[in-house]
Amino acid sequence: MEKKRGFEVISAYKSKGIELPARATNHAAGYDFEAAEEIIVPSIWKALFKNITREMKPKETDSVFSEDNKKYLKSTLIPTGIKAYMGEDEYLQLANRSSNPIKHQLILPNGVGIIDADYYNNENNEGHIYFQFIHYGLTDHVVKKGDRIGQGIFMPFLKADVDRAIGKVRSGGFGSSGR
Repeated sequence: MEKKRGFEVISAYKSKGIELPARATNHAAGYDFEAAEEIIVPSIWKALFKNITREMKPKETDSVFSEDNKKYLKSTLIPTGIKAYMGEDEYLQLANRSSNPIKHQLILPNGVGIIDADYYNNENNEGHIYFQFIHYGLTDHVVKKGDRIGQGIFMPFLKADVDRAIGKVRSGGFGSSGR
């Protein structure tokens, strides 16, 4: 039987007890992804509160946008240990779990993620799927290994009548198609 679409564990995580994504109910559209490792997602408010709590006369170099604070103001990547294969006219849409914002104050800064068919087994990262999050809660959030973090939905896509692809070969992860 020819494989159409599905999931595999990437080689670096084969012995780490990674579960393949599964649908939670018979009518669920999305496959639930779990975190492959424990990761701390820092609160974006740390940088602001750090500056507020400084002495009354802050130094001129103190800024919410300082180099020290950039780690709090950027997305955190959470590995899944999973790669996905699919038809060349399909993609895997990554979406947040509906409970993440309300229960854990976690949001996807890009709204949804797009995993293209040619991301599978690419030479730089084997097609490893990550979810990126920003945490807007007041304290850091710990995502534990095995926590359900997001969902993936296989989707078909259409091409324009006059389709033009640059023809590059994908070689990596986020932003790897260039530009």
